[in-house]
Amino acid sequence: MFTGIVEELGEVVAVDPLPQAARLAFRGPRVTEDAGHGDSIAVNGVCLTVVEVNDDVFTVDVMKETLDRSSLGALTVGSPVNLERAVRADQRLGGHIVQGHVDGTGTILKREPDEHWEVVTISLPADLARYVVHKGSITVDGVSLTVASVSGEEFTVSLIPTTLALTTLGRKVAGDPVNLEADVIAKYVEKLVAR
Repeated sequence: MFTGIVEELGEVVAVDPLPQAARLAFRGPRVTEDAGHGDSIAVNGVCLTVVEVNDDVFTVDVMKETLDRSSLGALTVGSPVNLERAVRADQRLGGHIVQGHVDGTGTILKREPDEHWEVVTISLPADLARYVVHKGSITVDGVSLTVASVSGEEFTVSLIPTTLALTTLGRKVAGDPVNLEADVIAKYVEKLVAR
């Protein structure tokens, strides 16, 4: 489990395509401080299992399902990525409950800079729209955010200077894909009410 509070901006250092999978390596000095084989690290909001750690670089295997359902398949060497280690039981939950199980991808539609923040509009896959509510939580590329508005198949978030500076969301432009994870509580409520 994660919180959606990105610990550091890392980068892709290797992409090795495999049959029905890929092996990816990321540089992240902070997240590798105490990482070992089998640990979970969220990369752009996708929970991945560490296969190997070598100094400040960790390697993961990504199966085809994950490559197809997320934007990880579009990463190239040098791409910046949001990194977060799994939350410990004794830590504060600063964002919201994030599983690292991407529900789908959206696209940055537009960016509107303001004096103190930036409003970003993102497309929303139709099958996820029912889980996204005004002032609710959503994870965008691994970043826990509050929904500023939602209308049909798009929503907006307001990004503060810290988020713009310390995550990939400050570098994304219109047309770029982003990983989306809806609030898991909404999914459980839906299932319970349906019964």
